[in-house]
Amino acid sequence: MATIVPLSAIDPALVEELLDAAFGDQRHARTAYRIREGMEALDALSFAALDEDDYLAGTIQLWPVALTDPEGRPHPMIMVGPVAVMPGRQGEGFGKALMAASLGAVESGFETGAAPLPQVMIGDPDYYDRWAFTAQHTGGWHCPGPYEQHRLLARTSNPAVLPREGMLGPWPGQLAG
Repeated sequence: MATIVPLSAIDPALVEELLDAAFGDQRHARTAYRIREGMEALDALSFAALDEDDYLAGTIQLWPVALTDPEGRPHPMIMVGPVAVMPGRQGEGFGKALMAASLGAVESGFETGAAPLPQVMIGDPDYYDRWAFTAQHTGGWHCPGPYEQHRLLARTSNPAVLPREGMLGPWPGQLAG
């Protein structure tokens, strides 16, 4: 059974080791890193999963980003990921527990008490559709680097707020971690 704790309670060096193990040491070249460049992860939405022996088994980080529409208006969003589970521990429910913790925190209205901001991620649509992530509304969106369009996913309770077109990137708005 996973124990979920705030990511801020974990030594950052251990988090980096886990991310390298899960994604390789070239992970910083991925498009998701370009989207959130210069941003700090949102502490209130980022968690770690500890196994039964209190070893770090997985992490999730959420980030402030924006989709800038063709008129130059930024539409704030929350980027989900990376969701990382230590190789050899995948398939044990750590990723699901981390997603539940983070999305539960998003839905609780951490930032303003208002409706949650839309969430965006680059991920496997077959895995993340269980949390209502879909590529249905992201066909006109772009990223600052290579990506597969069908893996650019969004989640919101009100799709009408999503711009039809835009470029994803950092959003140095008013969110507090």
